Amino acid sequence: MQKRSSVHKNAASKGVHNEMSENRKKQWGDKKYAYRVKDVPGMNVIMGHLMPNRTDAEVYLNDKIDATELVKYLEKKNAEHPDYKTTVFHCAIVALARMVRERPKMNRFIQGRRMYERKEISLSFVCKRRFTDHAEEALMVLVPKDTDTINEVSKKIVGEVRETRKSEHSTGGVDQLMDTLAKLPRPLLMLVVRIVRWLDFWGMNPDFITNGDPNYTTILCSNLGSIKCPSVYHHLNNYGTNSIMVTIGTLHKEEMLMEDGHKEIRDVIDIGATLDERIADGFYFARSLKLVKYIFAHPEMLEQPLNVPSEFDYK
Repeated sequence: MQKRSSVHKNAASKGVHNEMSENRKKQWGDKKYAYRVKDVPGMNVIMGHLMPNRTDAEVYLNDKIDATELVKYLEKKNAEHPDYKTTVFHCAIVALARMVRERPKMNRFIQGRRMYERKEISLSFVCKRRFTDHAEEALMVLVPKDTDTINEVSKKIVGEVRETRKSEHSTGGVDQLMDTLAKLPRPLLMLVVRIVRWLDFWGMNPDFITNGDPNYTTILCSNLGSIKCPSVYHHLNNYGTNSIMVTIGTLHKEEMLMEDGHKEIRDVIDIGATLDERIADGFYFARSLKLVKYIFAHPEMLEQPLNVPSEFDYK
């Protein structure tokens, strides 16, 4: 198995929060990184007990997103700013962040059979240090500010990727901790893992374990298009708080049926998403996907701060 190294800046320690976390005072049952959701429908409460594991409640969807307008937008933007390149993946990250910002139930998770809503939006993805079979992978965790646009997010991603690729190997963090634990005798390692999982159930794992771990982010993304692969199904994990896994495939040309009935060759991206159905219903998920498609069709929205409403008509 390939090793992953973590590149993570603890935005919470710097006071970076979304407005959703600032509008409510801490109450009994809240955690340092999330608020407990108490007005949960009975069905969702029972589902948390009937399906206590996240992998028991996986819902998978696969769809195509028309990226024609986004490609035109990027061609113009990159021509105006040749110092760094904004990519389709950067835009997808911002679109997903905007979606979660506008659709707060997508920022929820089940832990200890209770529902919580995060105080911040976080997205994680993997960066190959080198495009070779044996190259290590580095994990990026992005916590966007409410005032961020595609410009700030793109620069952060490009900057951190460049910094990561200066080194061939892990520079510490969660990977160093795992390497240390892996050297323990098997019985002792089994005991340590059991304790970590017990602490995870109660939301009591220390920061040095959870910081930089993709299992504790809002959305875990996989940019398969960067390695010329289509989107695939990717399972969720029972460990951690991650409720959404998104895979983004290769940008390609495909014939699509337009709204007026005619067919047209368009730029298309395959997208796959695995979700924990206990955090919301299918109707809510479907509308959230429609918002992402709307942003791809209106890429000028990416220039607006995340806290500016899309004004998308959900009818």
